[in-house]
Amino acid sequence: MGCFFSKRRKQAKEPKSGERGDTASPEERERKEEGEEAVNAASEKQPQYSWDQRAKIDPKDYMFSGLKDETVGRLPGKVAGQQFVIQDCENCNIYIFDHSATITIDDCTGCRIFLGPVKGSVFFRDCKDCKCVVACQQFRTRDCRKMEVFLCCATQPIIESSTGMKFGCFQYYYPELALQMKDAGLSIFNNTWSNIHDFTPVSGENNWGLLPEDVSVQECVPLPTIEELKGVRISTDGNRSIIPVTQGRRQKHSEESCLVVFFAGDYTTANARKLIDEMTGKNFGLVHTKEVPMKADDAHRVFQQRAPEFLPLLEKGPVVALEFNGDGTIAACQEIVANVFSGAKVFVSEDKLSASREVDNFYNFADMQMGM
Repeated sequence: MGCFFSKRRKQAKEPKSGERGDTASPEERERKEEGEEAVNAASEKQPQYSWDQRAKIDPKDYMFSGLKDETVGRLPGKVAGQQFVIQDCENCNIYIFDHSATITIDDCTGCRIFLGPVKGSVFFRDCKDCKCVVACQQFRTRDCRKMEVFLCCATQPIIESSTGMKFGCFQYYYPELALQMKDAGLSIFNNTWSNIHDFTPVSGENNWGLLPEDVSVQECVPLPTIEELKGVRISTDGNRSIIPVTQGRRQKHSEESCLVVFFAGDYTTANARKLIDEMTGKNFGLVHTKEVPMKADDAHRVFQQRAPEFLPLLEKGPVVALEFNGDGTIAACQEIVANVFSGAKVFVSEDKLSASREVDNFYNFADMQMGM
C-alpha cells in the first residue's frame, strides 16, 4: 500500500458555474481517491497463478522422432520425471540417463536403447530387432518381434502379439542411478524380469524365452560414444549393478535353496547387498529378491514357530527377502550371517526341508501382495 500513499494527492475539482458542488468532506474525498487509485493499480496488475510461473515445457525436449543412424540421449537431470516418446527411429543408439514418468516406443527398428528408471509404464509398439536395457514399474510390448531386453520390472511383464522376445536381468550402474530409482518409486529388490505373461500365446510355440546367463549387456547395448554422453560413468559389470542380478525362472543348479530375510532398519539395503556379494563370491546363485511389507499372519505362515521373535520388527517397514541356491547354501548363509551380521536380527532357513517350504510360502504371499 505504500506505493499508493507516495503519489501526490489530487486537488479537489472546483465545480463549474451552475453545477452542484461535492458535499463530501476533504477527508472523505481523500479516502475515495486513494481507493480509486488502489482499484486502478490492482486492475493493471494481472493475476499470477502457479501454473503460469512454471517453466514452459517444450515437447521436443522429451522426444526422439524420425532419427536414422544416430546416437542421441539425455543426461541425468534432463528429463526429471517427465513423459518421454521415442518413435520412428532406425539403427539408432538411444540413452535416457534419467528417471521419467512413462515412456512409449513406437515403430523403431534395429535400435539399441537404454531407459533409466520409469515410474509408470514402458510400452513398445510395432518395434523389431531392438536391444534394450529397461527399469520400470510396468513393461508391455504389442506387435513387436525379435527383441532382447535386459529388464527390471516391479510387476509382471506383458507381451501381446509379439514373437521372438528374449529377456535377461537388468544389470547396469552409473552414480546417479540409485537416487533415480528412488525418485521413480522403484525398489532394487522387486524385479520380476523373467515372469513373463503372454496375452496371445500360440499353441505349440513359445513367443518368448530367456537370454543365456553369459550374454553381455554391453554387446547388446554399447556404451555411448558421443562426447555429450561419454561423461556418464557407466559400468555393465553384474557385480556393480544397482539392481541385483538374479537367476529368475532359469533352472536351479541345486535342489537346496535358502531363504534369508532382513527386517527394516537403517542398514537393511546395505546388509542385503553385503550378503549378496558374499554369497555370489562363493559361487552360490541368487534366485529371487523381494522387498514387501509383511503382516503377522504372513510371518506365522513363513517363519512358523520362530514367528514371535520377528513380529515386533514387522512394524518398522518392509522386509527384504533373498533366495540363494546351491549345494551347501544354507550352511554358508548361516555362517556369514552369524559372523558378519551378528548384531542384526536376520531370519535364515535352518535345513533343506524347512527352506523349501519357507521359500514357497514367502513368495506365494509376496506375489499376491504385489499383485493387489
